[in-house]
Amino acid sequence: MSKNKEYTDKLRKEAQEGGYLLNPDQAFVDDLAQGLLANIERYGYGGCPCRLNKGEYEADKDIICPCDYRDNDLNEYGICYCGLYVVKEIAEGQKELSSIPDRRKKALLAKKSTNNGAEVTQETTKLNGKYPVWRCSVCGYLCARTQPPEICPICKVSKDRFELF
Repeated sequence: MSKNKEYTDKLRKEAQEGGYLLNPDQAFVDDLAQGLLANIERYGYGGCPCRLNKGEYEADKDIICPCDYRDNDLNEYGICYCGLYVVKEIAEGQKELSSIPDRRKKALLAKKSTNNGAEVTQETTKLNGKYPVWRCSVCGYLCARTQPPEICPICKVSKDRFELF
């Protein structure tokens, strides 16, 4: 079995386990998988092949597949920016595919102005003053504990994709 086929099968399995669907166009998914594999070899992580990766993990963290924008794109457009993930209506051919805007630039600008200069500390983000609340930046999973989980139980991304909520 080729590396690309193994990776595509892994993507499909992880998507199904998380309640997601991949694009029904297998050739398209294979091309995206090839791009993700190229980025894994190039950078050490699977940055979205449809976006410009800087090659710096921290700078690209929000666009590592599955990206931070996937669920919002699926909810609003029925498809993620690169077209890897789709909703049921698209997968079953009941809804037409359409291009969607890249919400990354808008999100990065909003993130810069979110705090309005206020300092955010662990004290200000603790639940009942006891535990910090961690949010998965990909799926929105919330947990109140001393540290984020090693792997998100919902979307399976690593702990570095969590942020204080």
